[in-house]
Amino acid sequence: MQGGLFTSAVLHSILEKTNLKMSMMSLAGRVATALVLSAPLAFSAEDRSVDWSDLVDPSVQTYEDPFEDLSYQQIESLRTIVRNRELLNDPTLNEARMADSAAKINTALEELAEDGIDADWLIDQRWIVADRRKKAATAANPNLDGQTVTLAGYAIPAPLEADGTTVVYLVPERGMCSHTPPPNANQMIRARVGGDWSPSTMHEPVRLTGKLSIEETNHTFRVVDGNVPMSSSYVLEVSQTETMQDLMTGTSTTNDWAESVADRIRAAGNRKTGGAKASE
Repeated sequence: MQGGLFTSAVLHSILEKTNLKMSMMSLAGRVATALVLSAPLAFSAEDRSVDWSDLVDPSVQTYEDPFEDLSYQQIESLRTIVRNRELLNDPTLNEARMADSAAKINTALEELAEDGIDADWLIDQRWIVADRRKKAATAANPNLDGQTVTLAGYAIPAPLEADGTTVVYLVPERGMCSHTPPPNANQMIRARVGGDWSPSTMHEPVRLTGKLSIEETNHTFRVVDGNVPMSSSYVLEVSQTETMQDLMTGTSTTNDWAESVADRIRAAGNRKTGGAKASE
């Protein structure tokens, strides 16, 4: 039923909206600083680097969201209204429970009205907003479809494809899909890796070059502690793999990226142990 869906999946999206938006806004800066890949969308042979922020479809990232400025308590009031209206439709509900639900609905409506909020209008908007959020989280950038690009991130090993091809998932942050949830589908790439390279560790820092295609994939497999649904809006046919070892030993043309990633990992470790920062 619609009310039940609002109180679970759609409501969860509403509660997480502010954090997700802030994360997306800061994603480009964090990744560029960590991986030294602040390149524009220029697909020449000399410069094919893209940032994670380039992967989203910019045309669907800005939209009106009436839930965005609501407080947690206001969201809870909306939940109360939807949940108890659904209960009132239950023919088995006794009179006492019906009276209790009706009282809760009226209280929540009054509290929202005092804040100048039209609860019924907001409840009607939930499906529209949920659809907009889904598009923002999954829509891929059409300008990248079929382009040869270079992108740095952290590789998660995945089961081989039927033909034996090595598969990894490239994500922008270390720990994603294990210690933290998977990123949005347009912030994760399913990469088919030619050659004999495969990650030696979970979340191995790597820079991949290859042909990027817009293609939705959905797979579930074990990552660290349990099965994780991995949904991606892109597939990358990898033609070149650069690991930290490659870049630090000079087999690649630059080691700035490897040094930056190594410094970031050391700094994270020092923050946990209270030691000196990597730059000290």
